[in-house]
Parts: sequence; C-alpha cells; structure tokens
Amino acid sequence: MSEKFAPAHQDPRRTPIGRGTPGPLGDSLSVHRASNGAAVVVRRTRRRKSGIAAFWEKGRAVIAVPSRLSLEDEQYWVPHMVSRLEGDTRAKAAGRRGRTPAGDDALMRRCLDLSARYLGSRAVPDSVRWVTNQNGRWGSCTHARKTIRISHHVKGMPEWVLDYVLLHELAHLIHPNHSPQFWAELGGYPEQDRAKAFLEGASFASARNIHGMGADLDDDGGPDEGGDDDGGELTHAAQEPAGWPPAGQLF
Repeated sequence: MSEKFAPAHQDPRRTPIGRGTPGPLGDSLSVHRASNGAAVVVRRTRRRKSGIAAFWEKGRAVIAVPSRLSLEDEQYWVPHMVSRLEGDTRAKAAGRRGRTPAGDDALMRRCLDLSARYLGSRAVPDSVRWVTNQNGRWGSCTHARKTIRISHHVKGMPEWVLDYVLLHELAHLIHPNHSPQFWAELGGYPEQDRAKAFLEGASFASARNIHGMGADLDDDGGPDEGGDDDGGELTHAAQEPAGWPPAGQLF
C-alpha cells in the first residue's frame, strides 16, 4: 500500500528561490557535516547566476550556490548536494558511473538480497519492475499480488537510495500500511534517514522549479554558465526532466 504525493499547494515551502533570509556572500560553514565528519562550506558568489555545484576542496565538501539562495533554501540543498557528491565519489572509487541496475531481473535479485539482509527473507515479491508511468510516487506495491513497481525517476540515484525505495516497498509485503510495525521493519537499514532526506530534496527541488535534477559530474571541468570554474564539480543544469515527480510524500 503506497501513499501518493500530497498536493503541491499543501507544501508551505513552495515559494520562489530567493524568498527568505539572505545568506552571507563568500564562504561560510554549514551546520551540516559530511558523513565522514568533514566540514561543509557554503560558497555564495554573485558570479554564479544559476545552478548549484558540489566538489571537494582540501578535504572539505564545498557547495557553490548563487547569491540569491536563501538560508531556508540552503537547509534543503546542502545535505542533498553533499549526499550526491559522496555517492558519486564512491561510484568513481569503484570504477563505475552507473548506480542502479538497468533491468527488472537485476531489481528482483537486489530485492531478494535486501529481504535476506534486513527482513529475514519474509518479503518475497512475485515481480519487481521499472515503470515509466509512475510520476507521482517513487515506488508502489500491490500487497495482494505481491508486485512492486519502481519509478524510472529513481534510475541514476545512488544505490543506497534505490535500496531504501525497494526496502520500503518490500516492507509493504509484510505490512500493507504505515503502522509502527511497518517502520520497525525498516529500522535496521542504516541509510534510511539519509535516503529519505535525499528523496525529499529531489521532490523539493521539483516543487521549487530548480532544474536539472538528472545532472551528473561535469568531467571536463569547464565553468558553468554563471562563471565559477570548479573542476570536477557536481552541477545542476538548466533544464528539468519532463514528468519529474512533484513535491510531497515519498511513497
């Protein structure tokens, strides 16, 4: 059983970028930390007209943002971009760029492995597949038929995000609701809070019309349209993929 996204107008955060408390120009330390405890620097410049970038500099994560990004916006973008930066760093270290399995058979194998590791193999779906007609949910489950569907929008996200989406739907095969017992099934997954924050950031970006959620590493090291030249940065480009899920609840 899955919840649809809440209507966008119910989200009080849906205001244009730049509405809110102005942030300081230059470098400032974020209250957020990288997963390894490293400091996170927010770099506001007038040169950056659009786009948000993340890169490593002297052992610290640097999030480069336009000067108009408010402190309220920063609270959502900093942890989201740090998570993406760390995910791409891990993927590069493993010698691969792709993060999610491409086929339905690979999804099924991943589900069975996750069920064994975190659910005692009590959740065994009859089918798991990618779908392209699911723009209002990241994932969905039909308990009676033991089927799971994962939105194609999850493709390209870090593996630990996909694993959370799959585990969430697998847990629905045991509990077709969001009861305390349901959430207890997910308690053993160490990346749960981080993955939920990542997905919330993706939904929030769509609601704010912050474009380019599908962007990947800028390997040529060229400057973005705003003028900053931070080689190897993780950027958000100028166009939003069509049909990106709206803001709201995750499942």
